[in-house]
Amino acid sequence: MTMISVKRQGMRVVRSPLIAFLCAILTGMSGPGMAAETDSELRDYRISAEDVLKVSVWKEEGLESEVIVRPDGGISFPLAGNVMVAGKTPAEVETEIATRLQRFIPDAVVTVSVVKLQGLRVYVTGQVKTPGQYTVGRYVDVLQAITLAGGLTPFANDANIKIMRRENGRERVYKFNYGEVRRGQQLEQNIQLQADDVVVVP
Repeated sequence: MTMISVKRQGMRVVRSPLIAFLCAILTGMSGPGMAAETDSELRDYRISAEDVLKVSVWKEEGLESEVIVRPDGGISFPLAGNVMVAGKTPAEVETEIATRLQRFIPDAVVTVSVVKLQGLRVYVTGQVKTPGQYTVGRYVDVLQAITLAGGLTPFANDANIKIMRRENGRERVYKFNYGEVRRGQQLEQNIQLQADDVVVVP
């Protein structure tokens, strides 16, 4: 098998084609393709209070700004006025702002991107090693949230974990059996958490 040798500062490093191939793959994973996947995930993200957004209008230099979503879920943007964005995706906000700009800029092309996910918080309480509030930079599922909290304590009732979520002013409860999911059973219980979900480990 042909070997690849690299001479560096007096040292001779020998690499096989397999190692070189793996290095090329790993290098590619941190390139544009990986960023595009992250951007795709954020397009489906539901904006929350305290998130930082970048809003711009194509070919309109004066209409570009970074804004923090207010506690009431709104932002202010020139010519569009006050826009409620909490709970909406970036694409939905783009449509809303473009509609408001129609009277000033026909066929306005609006871009809304999430710069910082500061509003995506989840809470883990009860029998975990480090209960508390966690601000996460991406959506996480129940298992990942429990891992962030250091895992379960020896006293945890892992068969009766609950996820509490407020939707449209109502409290909704999801059940989660840690043992089943760990064994690869009933994996649909391992739901993706939303902003301000509370994981309760009795």
